Amino acid sequence: MTSMLTHAIRNLPASSAWAARVFVRSLSCSSQLQAAAVQPKSKKTLAKSGVKNIVVVEGVRIPFLQSGTSYADLMPHDLARAALQGLLNRTSVPRDVVDYIVYGTVIQEVKTSNVAREAALGAGFSDKTPAHTVTMACISSNQAMTTGVGMIAAGQCDVVVAGGVELMSDVPIRHSRKMRKTMLTLNRAKTLGQKLSLISKIRPDYFAPELPAVAEFSTSETMGHSADRLAAAFAVSRLEQDEYALRSHTLAKKAQDGGLLLDVVPFKVPGKDTVTKDNGIRPSSMEQMGKLKPAFVKPFGTVTAANSSFLTDGASAILLMSEEKALAMGYKPKAYLRDFVYVSQDPKDQLLLGPTYATPKVLEKAGLTMDDIDVFEFHEAFAGQILANLKAMDSDWFAQNYMGRKSKVGAPPLEKFNTWGGSLSLGHPFGATGCRLVITAAHRLKKEGGQYGLVAACAAGGQGHAMIVELYPQ
Repeated sequence: MTSMLTHAIRNLPASSAWAARVFVRSLSCSSQLQAAAVQPKSKKTLAKSGVKNIVVVEGVRIPFLQSGTSYADLMPHDLARAALQGLLNRTSVPRDVVDYIVYGTVIQEVKTSNVAREAALGAGFSDKTPAHTVTMACISSNQAMTTGVGMIAAGQCDVVVAGGVELMSDVPIRHSRKMRKTMLTLNRAKTLGQKLSLISKIRPDYFAPELPAVAEFSTSETMGHSADRLAAAFAVSRLEQDEYALRSHTLAKKAQDGGLLLDVVPFKVPGKDTVTKDNGIRPSSMEQMGKLKPAFVKPFGTVTAANSSFLTDGASAILLMSEEKALAMGYKPKAYLRDFVYVSQDPKDQLLLGPTYATPKVLEKAGLTMDDIDVFEFHEAFAGQILANLKAMDSDWFAQNYMGRKSKVGAPPLEKFNTWGGSLSLGHPFGATGCRLVITAAHRLKKEGGQYGLVAACAAGGQGHAMIVELYPQ
């Protein structure tokens, strides 16, 4: 499939002009960060008869930090607890009003396997408030949110807190399977002779640890390798990837300096200073980025540390309610959560193409077109992954041959796309990113005067998610 895809995409007529469009549009959209809010466009609401309106009251996140920095000595539930407390402080929602708590995470700390429950108890929620944890790779908090949406829509809950957390500074490192098996058997041995017999069978290679890797179980391939192959298949050059990464960092810095990242709440790290902002936003230069060597496919790959999202620690939390409940409690919601879809495709050649498959489906489900969308918030795992998705979305050939569609959905215009930065610059705590995407879309809609936002993300396993966010009437 890869060779066919490479041949076809390389011959797309628009591919050679893409880098120029990235540069020109990035200049135009960066100036919009300083513009005043405009009046919302007049469009129909996506409310459906007989279906509950579910709203986002508020969403927060603690600062996303590069792994190995200020959060390095903490545990995941510490970060999740801080996000929950930040949400409580900002909304003043009574803890006993919350019916359910759902959290997403990817690399689980074995001591707190249900991190949602431990974080909720730590944040002062009642021990009578149920909580559970979900995992779906990079769309884990998306799954947490839509689980909450389903609970509210079904009438089981009125108020749900969803969120996500990841602590890449401390991940489980296991003994080898042979050592684990020996130790478990040793634990059941009854006599000294049995124990000595088992110990005598231990060999030096038993002590080699199993290190964690961000790799696909089904293919044994890391996401970085997949991103490199995907970029090659869609003829995304190293130059294009570096340009896009620089755009992400530049726009994130403008948003941070302009006070636009309203979802960030300060976190007093025990024994350390209070963290107030993301620390991975580092605009560089094309010259400096060009000096980095390939990170995965060596020596000819195009994915580098500079055009990839970095290992990140962080947590997020979002308050969801039925519209009726929110208004009864005196809240002014930020947005409605409307239609959403999950997709799944080939985990090898199409691992990171989730947004391409999910976007047209969610638009059709909502009865919208690309032209109706005012803000796009897409997860940036790698610059090559994002650009490959945009090229795939803009390809009739790909739509017809791989998606079963008559024509392309079209690529989002960059002046509406991730204009406050993205995962490449803000960071990507696997389990927490989805909530950031949704609340950023809501804030951008209010700031920029739009009505509909489209959130999309890829995930390991060849899966993806897309959701329509509608601005709440101002």
